[in-house]
Amino acid sequence: MPEREDAVLRKVCDQNKGPVRDEALRAIYREIMSAAIALERPLLVAFLGPEASNTHTAAMKKFGASVDYHAMATIEDIFTAVEKGEADNAVIPIENSTEGSVREALDSFVESDLKIVGQVYLEISHALVGRGPLEKIERVYSKDQALAQCRHWLQRHLPHAQQLDASSTTRAVQIAKDDPAAAAVASEAAAVHHGVPVLVRNIQDKADNTTRFFVLGRKPAGPVGGGKDMTSFLISLGDEAASHSGSLLKMLMPFGERGINLSKIESRPSKKRPWDYFFFIDVTGHFDDPAMKAALGELTKFCPTVKWLGSYPAST
Repeated sequence: MPEREDAVLRKVCDQNKGPVRDEALRAIYREIMSAAIALERPLLVAFLGPEASNTHTAAMKKFGASVDYHAMATIEDIFTAVEKGEADNAVIPIENSTEGSVREALDSFVESDLKIVGQVYLEISHALVGRGPLEKIERVYSKDQALAQCRHWLQRHLPHAQQLDASSTTRAVQIAKDDPAAAAVASEAAAVHHGVPVLVRNIQDKADNTTRFFVLGRKPAGPVGGGKDMTSFLISLGDEAASHSGSLLKMLMPFGERGINLSKIESRPSKKRPWDYFFFIDVTGHFDDPAMKAALGELTKFCPTVKWLGSYPAST
């Protein structure tokens, strides 16, 4: 259970007096729990692939090396695999600190009944990968978000190279491996995995470039307690937004009045009619908290859609 695993990791770090860093202890205990889970029953985790992608790294950070992993081509495929029971859990990118949210991921929650059961934060370091040299590079391939995260570096150092979208950073490395005039923006792990030289390290524009990933499952996670839970919702205002000024504030008031803090809000077109939006919000606390239940009871009186996407440990 995600909440039990998080409690173990928190306890280990709380009792740590050094010299081993908390992050190292987390990694050690994660592998112990990964091996224990694998002995108890096979666990298959789907991720946005191919292998050695950043999502693969995030999945291994969460589940360890002892479970089984399955790379999938699209986020839509990942949702379908977990919904059909072809995978037990999944890891998907949800937002980047430099480039914002992954729109496909947000939109997939509209029709899905999967629950968010965990989250992972991963510092993203991009490298320029290829045969080189730099002056011979005519094309740079990568995922659109990775290219955007290195936009200024590419403009300064490869102003004449064409930037081309690839299905993933790892796929970009595969292309660069067979094309001497091409390079890829990808992780060093992907370069090592495919045997392609790293030309330049740390080309991301922001030093603190971080991506947040969601862990998906069919069953919700229980509460951690002690103010260490996060909850995500999808909310629609419907006709309320068009007919009343201050409707967005009205949507947030039931949370604020009960001391429930809002940590994120983002809108996406509902695609049902023009100027109709869904709001994705993250708040502190668990779905089963009494204050949360009271807030939701008030929200459902005027919001046509109040969908619980999941509650999960707030730890990174």
